Amino acid sequence: MRGVKVQYPGRLQRLSCCCIGILLLLVSGAPAADDNGKTIFLVKEDGLITAVNAGTGQFFDLEMRAKEVVQKHAVASGVAVVATNQRFAGIGAWPSGWSDTRRLAGERLVSIQAEDYSAVVVTSDRVLSFNGRSGAWAEKRR
Repeated sequence: MRGVKVQYPGRLQRLSCCCIGILLLLVSGAPAADDNGKTIFLVKEDGLITAVNAGTGQFFDLEMRAKEVVQKHAVASGVAVVATNQRFAGIGAWPSGWSDTRRLAGERLVSIQAEDYSAVVVTSDRVLSFNGRSGAWAEKRR
């Protein structure tokens, strides 16, 4: 029979649909394995806090200044924040190194919280957020 084309729609279509489905799953934004693991750890010593980035194998020191005392800290999967009597310092999993912001005169620490790659510091005067992915501080007056 001339002009008659034999097709096998079952196997070829199932295979192509399966490949497209797997490709879409890989690029759809499903969380990667490294997004679920903890990468930031803090080691506290006299006058020094060392942040350990287990994901990159790097170590970053936060040296305490004259008369600076750690009041509170919070650590999550990809972020850590330290509140001292002089400043707030944060470190994230990707932008390597500490980023800090000064405390205002007479500002009291109310709470500090960290989760995943974000941290929030609430004081008597401000609400501050630290993004562990970008390493940036943001603030809003209360």
